[in-house]
Amino acid sequence: MARITLEDLDGLGEEAAGGEAGDGDEEEEEENGDDDEERGRLFTYWEAVASTHRVSLPRDMAGPIVQMTRHSQAREPVPYVTLAQHEKCEEAAYEERRYPAGKWACVTKGEPMYEQSISMSFMKLMRYICKENSVGCYLGMTVPVLNEIHLTKEGTELEREVVTAYYLPGEFQQNPPVPTDPEIHITERASLRVITRVFYGMTTEETILREISLFWELLGSTDTVLRETYIVAAYENPSIPQRRNEIWFICRAE
Repeated sequence: MARITLEDLDGLGEEAAGGEAGDGDEEEEEENGDDDEERGRLFTYWEAVASTHRVSLPRDMAGPIVQMTRHSQAREPVPYVTLAQHEKCEEAAYEERRYPAGKWACVTKGEPMYEQSISMSFMKLMRYICKENSVGCYLGMTVPVLNEIHLTKEGTELEREVVTAYYLPGEFQQNPPVPTDPEIHITERASLRVITRVFYGMTTEETILREISLFWELLGSTDTVLRETYIVAAYENPSIPQRRNEIWFICRAE
């Protein structure tokens, strides 16, 4: 239901404006009630999702949640070029890609759990995407969101520090809006060559380590990729149980 603005009323006669204003007020009250109901429903839902990641959802996230939900179908893919596809038993096993250099908004967190780090970082990025930026408008969502991780020297655990990165949409690549949050940094990331493998479900330290191990078994012995740094690419929101993710092995510089 559309709001009646002051501009809409300017063209009306005084009497008509007086009559329509009352109807407009009723419509606006009804719409505000609908907005509040939607906001409350979505906040409660995402509060429950956040609790599974052992984080609390601040009240000021209600607005960004509604905005992201309304734009959920409009997602710009991060550009890349497929270099090769590899199959095993006639099924796609993994893919080699090259991602061009580009500007990303990045947040670094080192919480006790991987899920806590990525959740807290993405809440900051959501605020930036929705309005807390120098242009004061919704920037648009891109996928995937990247989470760069590091293994300990033993290779049996993840380091606590995780970098979560959001690719700036094409229209903002040349002149990225400045974040109001000092913890968000706009970074020019160099061209990246990766070997990727899809997996589905929750991303925890346990599942990530398992996927890394499975991928190494698939690849076999090779010195062409890094062994201490990996990327987890998230394509879908954390409320989807069997959500699509990818593990990226980073190729060494040629």
